[in-house]
Amino acid sequence: MSFKSTILRTYFSLRSRAVERFRRYPAATQREQLERLLRECAHTAFGRRYGFEEIRTPEAFAQRVERFDYDTFRPYIDRMLAGERDVTAPGRVRWFARSSGTTSDRSKYLPVTDASLRRCHTRGLRDVATFYVGQYPSTRVFEGKTLTLGGSCSAHDGVVAGDLSALLVERTPFWSGWFRAPRRATALLSDFDEKVERICRECASEPITAFAGVPSWNLALLRRMVECTGRRNLCEVWPRLELFAHGGVGFEPYRAAFRELIPSDGMHYMETYNASEGFFAIADDASRDDMLLMLDYGTYYEFRDGDEVVPLEGVRRGGRYALLISSCNGLWRYEPGDVVEFTATDPYRIRVAGRTRQFINAFGEELVMENAERAVTAAAAAAGAVVAEYTAAPRYMTLRERGAHEWIVEFHRAPERYETFAGALDRELMRLNSDYEAKRRSTMAPPVLHVVPAGTFDRWMLRRRKNKVPRLSNDRRVLEDVLATMVPRGEAAGVRTATE
Repeated sequence: MSFKSTILRTYFSLRSRAVERFRRYPAATQREQLERLLRECAHTAFGRRYGFEEIRTPEAFAQRVERFDYDTFRPYIDRMLAGERDVTAPGRVRWFARSSGTTSDRSKYLPVTDASLRRCHTRGLRDVATFYVGQYPSTRVFEGKTLTLGGSCSAHDGVVAGDLSALLVERTPFWSGWFRAPRRATALLSDFDEKVERICRECASEPITAFAGVPSWNLALLRRMVECTGRRNLCEVWPRLELFAHGGVGFEPYRAAFRELIPSDGMHYMETYNASEGFFAIADDASRDDMLLMLDYGTYYEFRDGDEVVPLEGVRRGGRYALLISSCNGLWRYEPGDVVEFTATDPYRIRVAGRTRQFINAFGEELVMENAERAVTAAAAAAGAVVAEYTAAPRYMTLRERGAHEWIVEFHRAPERYETFAGALDRELMRLNSDYEAKRRSTMAPPVLHVVPAGTFDRWMLRRRKNKVPRLSNDRRVLEDVLATMVPRGEAAGVRTATE
């Protein structure tokens, strides 16, 4: 065993004891997290406004501080972006994770404090290794390097903003290069295609034993690695590869493609719930399809079911709740928009069940309803059309084909050229949503448009006893159900017209 492996295993052993403590005492752990947050932030502008020094219980905290989403919390974030100190977290916040925007904003900017990097995100990455060693004690994963495919970030007026993955690369110390590939300069390149080509040149001969990130981005990279090296699969490029720690989007649509790319019984997959707002859960047991909720990461959790909000000990097994967080990153009673389902309460385990709003996030694009409504309106105006109904869903990536969004559109007045509508729709989505734009310039193909006759959606709603059409779905069930009675009659330039 190498010296590096020995040191890491010692840390993992100590960390495992801390994890066991919060498994046994979840409510006490969460109360400690809240008390520490209130104490540390009592003298911030937010803490003074809500009287943090006077709050003694979780109940008092919930009564005194209202709930926030991005739009209502944004004035505090704008003050931090402008350089003001001690707004919702101690000191000046200089790092912001950029995510997809809301109705009025192309991008959201979420604070990333030094405390959240240390107590949340970095600890989460280490705990992935902790749990992996616990499940596979004979692993040799630490004798090689982990390939990380991150995004990019940029600095302006003393503020650094970008993808969370890029911020993590930027903030890690120089010695992390002993464990990670590619080189920092390559990892932070903004052009995805250039980044992939450089990684293929730099890392083909590296001893890669693990990789991490969003499945869609990694599938594109690894597919290109096989092409560049002329090998049959990734096992011939990196024979010691054994772990993919994935998150950001659902993995099931990609599982078959990864198995084809990595045909090895020794390959393992671990799901993580690492969002821009915080690192929340890790799959700690390979025999299960859920994740352990991490309770000592500087985050205090609450859960909303309709108008009722409960602390951790108030949830029930099988229940689905909108997640609320108060965190050392300076977010307070903040609702990221995720819905989680509790699969167990001893210890607390969850699955990500969806979003509080309709969305598509098959590739990390985080397309929400507001984006879709505005883009469809703009595309119709550009093409001289009137849209009656529409729905959209992902077309999943394969080893040979990029992913895309498929749209079914029924027109009151059809455009002269469907390609005009489809092109305008794509451009407007890129303008509105920076995550969508990034994926369209990397892993996603242009949208595919199915045009259906008048009355199609009325008949579908009648048959399914629905009174409205789901605009966005993160799976293909609605889209394929609507298309099930259609007979294709032509295809041109990414536009498929269909009729009954």
